[in-house]
Amino acid sequence: MLRIATRGSALARWQAERVAALLREDVELVLVTTTGDRDQRADLHAIGGTGVFAKEVQQAVLEGRADLAVHSAKDLPSTTPDGLDLVAIPERGDPRDALVGARLDDIPSGGRIATGSVRRRAQLAAARPDLVFAPLRGNIETRLRKQVDEGHDAIVVAVAALDRLGLHAEATEVLEPGVVLPQAAQGALAVECRAGDDRTRARIVEIDDRDAHRAVLAERAYLAELGGGCTLPCGALAAIDGNEVVLDALLAAPDGHIVLRTRVAGSDPAEVGTAAARDVLEGKGGRGMLS
Repeated sequence: MLRIATRGSALARWQAERVAALLREDVELVLVTTTGDRDQRADLHAIGGTGVFAKEVQQAVLEGRADLAVHSAKDLPSTTPDGLDLVAIPERGDPRDALVGARLDDIPSGGRIATGSVRRRAQLAAARPDLVFAPLRGNIETRLRKQVDEGHDAIVVAVAALDRLGLHAEATEVLEPGVVLPQAAQGALAVECRAGDDRTRARIVEIDDRDAHRAVLAERAYLAELGGGCTLPCGALAAIDGNEVVLDALLAAPDGHIVLRTRVAGSDPAEVGTAAARDVLEGKGGRGMLS
């Protein structure tokens, strides 16, 4: 029996159970409470950003309390900690974001959109500078309830999260990447195990989706080259065209008054992601925003 470390939310459990089904294994779920779970009020970038939903789950594997970890790939830091291997990216869901409550064009001037993501906020502000933004945290069910209870015109959630919980009908408008570019690795799952655990690795690698993995590698390489300390809004979405990886990437000012975009293609995912970051930083002037 394999022990899978995961967060305890309904979505996280669905993801762990989906991996178990792909593995065709009996599993034991090792439920972990993360920093992001404990603090449900602060914006994510204020409590550490990427990694606040992953570090404790990873620690359970490093300490031997679990054999593997299942994450929303977007929650992982851009570099894998020593002692762990990112082995598999299974089938990827829809990477896009969605509005719940109203279509973007139908929200009146001065209307309010709730989101805890600076990436979503900046891009929506660029599209609609007349809107007001409010913070939003909690699991998907909590966010849907807050949209009504707190009187927001709309909230922003990941399409894949709605799909996995059978809530796709709640989406009022799916936002195309040209409007809101997704977070790197959004819609993908990530499966890690301890470095050197060849037996577990051999079982996990069988569920890897090569195209999804190559796309996520490019997106994560983009984040890594931007630098782990980057708190500015950034997004990345790669597509596979034959042997070529085509990456759309973005870096923006928090209020959306500057949005830098690039597209880079190539055969090596890591090189594509790195080149995209360098183009945004050096070619398009993003280094000034980081400083």
